[in-house]
Amino acid sequence: MTKKVRKAVIPAAGLGTRFLPATKALAKEMLPIVDKPTLQFIFEEALRSGIEDILVVTNKSKRSIEDHFDSNFELEHNLREKGKDDLLKLVDDATAIRLHFIRQSYPKGLGDAVLQAKAFVGNEPFVVMLGDDLMDITDESVKPITRQLIEDYEATHASTIAVMPVPHEEVSSYGVIAPHGEGVNGLYSVETFVEKPKPEDAPSDLAIIGRYLLTPEIFDILENQEPGAGNEIQLTDAIDTLNKTQRVFAREFTGKRYDVGDKFGFMKTSIDYALTHPQVKDDVKDYIIELAQQLQDAE
Repeated sequence: MTKKVRKAVIPAAGLGTRFLPATKALAKEMLPIVDKPTLQFIFEEALRSGIEDILVVTNKSKRSIEDHFDSNFELEHNLREKGKDDLLKLVDDATAIRLHFIRQSYPKGLGDAVLQAKAFVGNEPFVVMLGDDLMDITDESVKPITRQLIEDYEATHASTIAVMPVPHEEVSSYGVIAPHGEGVNGLYSVETFVEKPKPEDAPSDLAIIGRYLLTPEIFDILENQEPGAGNEIQLTDAIDTLNKTQRVFAREFTGKRYDVGDKFGFMKTSIDYALTHPQVKDDVKDYIIELAQQLQDAE
């Protein structure tokens, strides 16, 4: 009988140096897209996908994550007394998640961060969700990619990784798959997984994009995994090893992916989301039109 996918692991122990000085005292994952922390989008995707428990792998500087997703009696009481039910719902939404936390004491790479979840996961399939990748955040009617991976697992009983095409010159920033033949309805068998290949060596332009459904056998591999690119324990290398003993598939993502791991990607995400936000979308649209006119006049 196929075990239900109930658990998600979110690595959030990075130092966020690309967003200094904002991240000197604030976790990168708590930077807001308009009025919602980036990590909350990940949690909401997990919940809409049927995930019941989430483990967040943090470090000692990420206390703001725990504080945000904890209850705040004084704030909730104040909002309730003043009849601000709409704001109270926003606060309640942030705490309606069964969360667990563990610290990664030393930054040894993504593979090591996932390894910290071994006791939490146990002998169950689980999902890894990276906070730098937000998916389809402007359209909740779209089936989440995490849900798609779970449905693939229910059909194949195998690990499945989310991928999408990227510009060939950018493949060195990703893990990349060598697909075995053509995909069937967007699902690929995979020959090999390669971490950050040079463009001339890349087996394809299908890059891993931050959503993984993995079987628990990955932990035994991670415990013995040698450091790879960047002298870190690479999850991609462990998945490639797993693929040698049991099938690992790749699911092509066809929605809208937002990379909030760099400043320009974060800005684009904020603009797109603002254009759908009921409180600010009209003002933002008018402002963009105004800016466009100013740029045209300046040419």
